Amino acid sequence: MLFGSYQHFLDDKGRLVIPSQLRINISDKLFVLKGYEGSLRVYPQEAFNAYLSHLAELDSESKLARDVQRVALASVVELSIDSKNRVQLPQSLIEKYCISNNVVVVGMLDHLEIWNANLWEKYSKENEFKFEEKSEELLSK
Repeated sequence: MLFGSYQHFLDDKGRLVIPSQLRINISDKLFVLKGYEGSLRVYPQEAFNAYLSHLAELDSESKLARDVQRVALASVVELSIDSKNRVQLPQSLIEKYCISNNVVVVGMLDHLEIWNANLWEKYSKENEFKFEEKSEELLSK
């Protein structure tokens, strides 16, 4: 299980050191794709395979399903972890998703999210305020 939030920095070449607390649960191959609320999602191989299976189960006759499949799958980039526990984020993803040098890496159970630190701070403040209300609504179903 991946959890916690970690302040990190991209170096001048767009490389990110995977936080040591999260490395235990991650193989040497990762898959990065468009996330939600402005983040990037990063999946280890096994979790990515499960995500692909979930996408494959969607009804391809549904425009909604095709739209989600296309956007998600078109954004996938395979990454390797180097000997210094870094991943090289492609410049195209850094620019497209406004990832700055100052990032926050968030553990999300089976995957990681990479956030622009300013965007994460804004998101976190807005959602921590409503945490109890949202938890109660979600868990009471």
